[in-house]
Amino acid sequence: MTAAQPLPDPTTAPEEPAAAAPEAPRREALYFALRNPKLIVGLTIVLLFLLVGLVVPPFLEHGPGDRYAPPLLPPSGEHWFGTTQFGQDLFTQFAYGVRATFLVGLLGGGIAAVIGMTIGFVAGYKGGWIDEVLNMLTNVVLVLPTLAVLFIIAAYVDSYSVATQSFFIGMTSWPWAARAVRSQALSLSSRDFVDLARLSGVRPWKIIVRDIAPNMSSYLFMTFILLFGGAVLAAAGLDFVGLGPSDGMSLGLIMHQAVKWGALQLGVWWWFVPPGLGITAIVGAMYIMNVGLDEVFNPKLREM
Repeated sequence: MTAAQPLPDPTTAPEEPAAAAPEAPRREALYFALRNPKLIVGLTIVLLFLLVGLVVPPFLEHGPGDRYAPPLLPPSGEHWFGTTQFGQDLFTQFAYGVRATFLVGLLGGGIAAVIGMTIGFVAGYKGGWIDEVLNMLTNVVLVLPTLAVLFIIAAYVDSYSVATQSFFIGMTSWPWAARAVRSQALSLSSRDFVDLARLSGVRPWKIIVRDIAPNMSSYLFMTFILLFGGAVLAAAGLDFVGLGPSDGMSLGLIMHQAVKWGALQLGVWWWFVPPGLGITAIVGAMYIMNVGLDEVFNPKLREM
């Protein structure tokens, strides 16, 4: 009788010929990504707005609150988006507002992604009473009216910054991400390679980080995109009703000021149309990117 062969150690590095195997799916995904019109269009729009928010403000001579121009000027070569009732340049406000929009999306969406993915991974992998407790917590937060909670918080906070606003948005928008990640992690935790890692004595957090999460990387990225768009819309809603940050400038705050000072009644369309289109374009482009990524990573949806 020959001795039984020991199980392979999952921590052992793969042999050199197999090292190039993971490159094939990456090259395939890149091939389809470069040929997906939805992804290209969405990414182009996002990069253009990101360029405006990052590159333009340092080169502007005046700040978003400076009153130096004649009031209610329509768009022209000198003032691209016109001016407000108080002589403030609207393109300057727009550039600063785009930067704040991306900051809210990154911070709010990032906080929600970290909380939701952590809870989802732990609940899906551990199961049992831990899964039940985390599911109960997720369901409690899920049924809370998010915008109403944010309105109450913003109304009772005397002054808060964009970072504080992003923190509150992230703390209230993670439940659906947790449930989505949990369902995927629960499915992967029963796979053979995860069972093999358990039998080898690998710690749970290492299994989640090394074995489960990489197999969900595309799904996690698309989840973050949706959280980004949700954070931007939530912040715009708060700003529009006058519950935004007390300092700085945002696209929602521009629309709030336009409504407050009667831009619609005065026919000053250039005061509220550009920020509204900006919010719509950024969020819409993120969702178009998400659809394109879904087509890239899902072979059944790919357009040959």
